[in-house]
This record gives sequence, structure tokens and C-alpha cells, in this order.
Amino acid sequence: MKVQAEVSLYPLRTEKLSGPVAEFCQVLRLRGLYVETRSMSTFVSGELGLLFEALREGFEILGCKTDIVVDLKISNACPARLEDEPATRERVE
Repeated sequence: MKVQAEVSLYPLRTEKLSGPVAEFCQVLRLRGLYVETRSMSTFVSGELGLLFEALREGFEILGCKTDIVVDLKISNACPARLEDEPATRERVE
């Protein structure tokens, strides 16, 4: 089943947030998921099983290094091939 998710990772007790977030996103990409990093969350789409396995793996890898919180919203009501479209959303900073 194809799903889309919005994932927010919050590394705790770390001076830089970007490193753990980038590492988490890399785990998702290496598992074949479409990953689009946004200013406050990461958009992910792919097959349900792959998504959950990648989330578990990323949580385990980062959780062994630091304390983390992950906030997840997931939906199966999504466009069929969104990852084939170029990311045109404007980033708000």
C-alpha cells in the first residue's frame, strides 16, 4: 500500500539539530523512500512496509546515540506518483 507521512524528528540534549535530522533522512532515502526535507518536518512517501521498517531503523540508530522524539502523521489517501513530480514548494524561513 502506498502511503505518505509527515515526520518531525527532535534530537534532545544536542547542540546541532541538523546532523541527526540529516542522518535520519539518509536512512529513509537508503531504503528507497521519497524524502523531502522541509523547514519544520520531513515529507516521506513510499510503500507502507518500507516506511515503517525505515522509521524503526532510523529511530534505533539515532536512539542509540542521543535522546530523540519523533512525531509522525501518516495517510493512505495520497496522490499515486507524487515523488515523480519535482519539488516546487517554497521553503518558508
